[in-house]
Amino acid sequence: MADLLVYRAEGAAAAHGGDLYGFTVTEWRLPATYPPFAAILFIPATWLPVPVLKTAFLAGNALLLGVLVVLSARLAGRPLPMPWLCAATAVALWLEPVFQTLLFGQVNLAVTCLVLWDLTRSPGARAQGLALGLAAGIKIIPAVFIVHLFLRGRRREATTATAAFTATVLLGALLLPSASAGFWTRRLYETGRVGKTWLVDNQSLRGLIARALGDPAPGLAWALPAAAVGVTGLYLATRARQDGHGILLTAFTALLISPISWSHHWVWCVPLLAVLLAGGRRHLAAVTAAVFTARTLWLVPHEGDRDLHLPWWEQPLASPYPLLGLALLVSAVAGHQVLAAQPSERISSASTIR
Repeated sequence: MADLLVYRAEGAAAAHGGDLYGFTVTEWRLPATYPPFAAILFIPATWLPVPVLKTAFLAGNALLLGVLVVLSARLAGRPLPMPWLCAATAVALWLEPVFQTLLFGQVNLAVTCLVLWDLTRSPGARAQGLALGLAAGIKIIPAVFIVHLFLRGRRREATTATAAFTATVLLGALLLPSASAGFWTRRLYETGRVGKTWLVDNQSLRGLIARALGDPAPGLAWALPAAAVGVTGLYLATRARQDGHGILLTAFTALLISPISWSHHWVWCVPLLAVLLAGGRRHLAAVTAAVFTARTLWLVPHEGDRDLHLPWWEQPLASPYPLLGLALLVSAVAGHQVLAAQPSERISSASTIR
C-alpha cells in the first residue's frame, strides 16, 4: 500500500505545515502529486496507526467496489439483486485495475464512485455536479467530465461542478497557500514527478507511443494524436444516444489523453463490462474481461528501461488498455454501436417493461 503511505504523509504535511511537495516516502521515493485539497482530506489518515489504516483502507475499498458495481448496474439500467451484487463484486476483484487499486491503497474507486454516482442521478437532482467537482479537486482528470456536461447541454450541472472544483482550489489556497501556489504554477506540469511515462504501468496513449517508438519523450508524436483522440472522443460522447454511453466514452477518452494513466486508473472497466453485459454483448464482454484480467503488461520484460526496447510483437501485450480504449472509439467512429443493446436485448427489455 505504497500510495496510502504517500496519502498519510500528505495529510501530515498539511496538518503540521510541512513541505507538501518536498518529501518522498517508501523505498520507491514517492512524492505527493495530488492538489492541496486532497492533502487536506488525507489529514484523518494521520490519526490511525499504519496497520489499522491499511486494514481500514482495504475494507473501505472492498465496500467501494460493491458501490461501484451497484452504480455500474444503474448506468446499465439493470439493478442487481443482493446475491448477484455479491457475486459480481467478488468476480470484479480479479480485474487487474481493481486488484492494483487495493494493492497500492489507492483512491481510484472512491473518485470513480463520486463521478458515476453524480452523473447517474435523475436529471435535475439537487446539487447535481457537486460530487463531480469534488472528484476533480482530488484528481484533476475527472474535470474532463465537466467539459462533457457542457457539451451535452447540461449547463446547470456543469456550472455546479465547476463551482465545486473552484471551491476546492480556493480552500487549498486558503489553508495551504504556499503549496497551492507551487502546485498550480509548477508541480501540475511536472509529469516526470509522477513517474516515468514509458513504463508499462502507464497505460495511456503517451505510454503506448513512447514504448512503440522507443522514445521516453515522444513530444509531438504523442501530443498531436492525443489532441485528435481528445476531440474525437468528446465529440462522440456528445453525440452518444444514451447518457451512459457518453459517460463511458468520456471516461476512456480521459484515460487515453492523460499523460499518465496507471493501470489501476482503469477501474472504469467495471461499468464498461456492466453496459456490455446488459446490452447482450456477452462475447465482447468476455474479451474485455480477459483483457483486464490477463495482466499481459506485467508479463513483458520491464526491468530498468527494457520497456523501451520491446519487439513489435510484445507491444500489444505491453499496452492492452489503451488499445482497447482506442478500439472502442474507432468502433464508435465507424458507427458500430458496441455499447448499445442488441436487437433481441431491446425487445426483451421492452417486454419486461410492459
